Amino acid sequence: MAGSSALAIALPRGLRAQEGAEDTGNTGDTAGTPFSFEALVETMRARAGEPFEAPQKAEGFFSDLDYDGYQRIRFNTDQARWKDDGGRFRVNAFHLGWLFDEPVALYEVREGQAHQMRFSTEDFRYFDPPGVEVPERTEMPGVAGFRLNAPLNDAGRYDEVVSFLGASYFRALGVGNRYGLSARGLAVNTGLPGGEEFPRFEAFWLERPAEGANTAVICAALSSKSVTGAYRMTVRPGDPTRIGVEAHLFLREDVGQLGIAPLTSMFLYGPQDQGHYDDYRPAVHDSEGLYVETDRQRIWRPLKNPGKLANSYFGIDGPRAFGLVQRTRGFDAYLDAEARYDLRPSLVIRPRGDWGRGRLRLVEIPTEREINDNIVAFWVPETGFAAGQELSFAYDMDWGTGPGEAQTLAGNELAAVRRSLAGHGGNAGADPAKDRRKFVIDFEGGRLGELPAGAAVTPTVTASGGEVLEAVLSPIEGTRSWRLVTEVSANGDEIVEMMAHLEGYGQVLSETWAYQWMGPEND
Repeated sequence: MAGSSALAIALPRGLRAQEGAEDTGNTGDTAGTPFSFEALVETMRARAGEPFEAPQKAEGFFSDLDYDGYQRIRFNTDQARWKDDGGRFRVNAFHLGWLFDEPVALYEVREGQAHQMRFSTEDFRYFDPPGVEVPERTEMPGVAGFRLNAPLNDAGRYDEVVSFLGASYFRALGVGNRYGLSARGLAVNTGLPGGEEFPRFEAFWLERPAEGANTAVICAALSSKSVTGAYRMTVRPGDPTRIGVEAHLFLREDVGQLGIAPLTSMFLYGPQDQGHYDDYRPAVHDSEGLYVETDRQRIWRPLKNPGKLANSYFGIDGPRAFGLVQRTRGFDAYLDAEARYDLRPSLVIRPRGDWGRGRLRLVEIPTEREINDNIVAFWVPETGFAAGQELSFAYDMDWGTGPGEAQTLAGNELAAVRRSLAGHGGNAGADPAKDRRKFVIDFEGGRLGELPAGAAVTPTVTASGGEVLEAVLSPIEGTRSWRLVTEVSANGDEIVEMMAHLEGYGQVLSETWAYQWMGPEND
C-alpha cells in the first residue's frame, strides 16, 4: 500500500497525482501539478461523459477496524499540516477504517501547483490497542477526510472549525458552538421511492493561505453514478462562521431529483411534539425549526418527529435564505449537561444570484433515538434532471448562534415566533377533545412589540385538509409578545397543513408560522 502508485489507484481516472513523483514526505511531490478551479470544472465536466468508476476500498488493517477500534485512533496534532508556517489554519486528517473505508485524496495548492499530501500511520496515535495490528511507518492510500482548525474562541487555541468526513458530508462551528447538524455537497433522489444515491467528495485541494489570511479556500471533486461536480468553498471562521460555496454539477444519467445545499439534523422531541418520551430533559434536538425567507415573507416551520414519514414543500420563486435553526437558547431549555443542545449551531443558506423557481423540501423521518439524524432539508430547482444537463449554484452558509434565530431578528419589522406549543383540544380541566388539536404560538418583537394591548391586531389562520375551529389572539402582559391560540380539527386519515400570521393597520406584522399536523390517528 506504500508509495504514490497506491494513492494513484485510489483516485478516479483524470484526477490522479503524478505517479512516480519524488517523495518529499508529508508535503507531497516536488514538481507539483498545475491546478486551478476552472481546470477542475472542465475535468469534472469531461468525466460526466465517462463511465462511473466505483471507489476502491482500503484493504489491510483498515478493513478490520470496528467502531470501538476506530474510536481509539486520533490524529497526532503535532503532525498538523501548516503547523509551522505561522498562519491561522492547520490541517488534521481522519484515519481510514470502520464506516470510512474509501480513500480520499488531499492536495496542497501553492502558487498554482497541486502537491500531493501524504499520510502514514506515523501521523496518528493509537490508544488502547484498537483490536488490529497496526504496521509501523505505513503510508496510507489516502485518508477518510480532514478538518481545519483555527483560532475561533481563543486567540491562543486552534479550535476545530470545519470537518469533512463521509460521502459529501461536512460540519462547521461558529463561536461558542458544539457540533450538531451537518451539511452535504448534494442530495440525489433523497426521499424518492427508488432509493437515495450518495455522491462523495473524492479529492480535495487546499490552498495554502497567505500569512495572516483569515480565510481558507477548499476545492473538491464530487462524483457518483449519476453526477459529477466541482466545488469551491471559502471558509471564514467567526460569529457566525461563513462558508461561501460555488458548485458546478454535471449529470451522467437522468435522476429523479437533485437537492441543492442539503442540510441534515436531528429532532427527537420538544414542547410542541413531546411524543411518548419519559425523560427528565424538556427537549432533545439539534435543530428545532426550518427557517425560510423570501422577498414577500418569512416562514418559521417547527420540526417534529412524526409517527410516519412526512414531507413538506414550500414553492418559492427566488429564495433569499433557508436553514435549520436552533432558535431556543439557554441551558434550562434542555437540561442536558453533556450534549449541550443549547450550544448546537444553526445553519442558514443564503443564495447568491437568482435561483429561479423551485421548492424547498423538508423530510421528517420517525426515530426513537437521538443518535439518528432524521431531518433533511434542501432546495429542488424547477427543472428536469436529464443526462448531459449542467447546473451551477452559489451560496453562503452561516453557521453559528444567531442566523435565523428570534433574538437576532429583534430589530426586524416583523415579529418572530418565539415559541410554539401544542396539546389536546378542548378546555383545560375537561376531557380532551380527541378530534382536534390546540396550537399555541407566541410572536415577539418587531412593530408588534411596540403596540399597546388594545391595538387592532388580527390573526390569519388557514388549515388545508382541516378546519380552524377558533383563533384567539391576546398580548402577554409584561412582555413584547402576543399569544395566538388556535384549535384545528381533522378526520383521522387527513394531513393538515397549517399557516398563521398576524396583521394590523394594513400591514403584515409577523413572520408566518407553518406546521404539518398528521391528524388524530397519528397523535
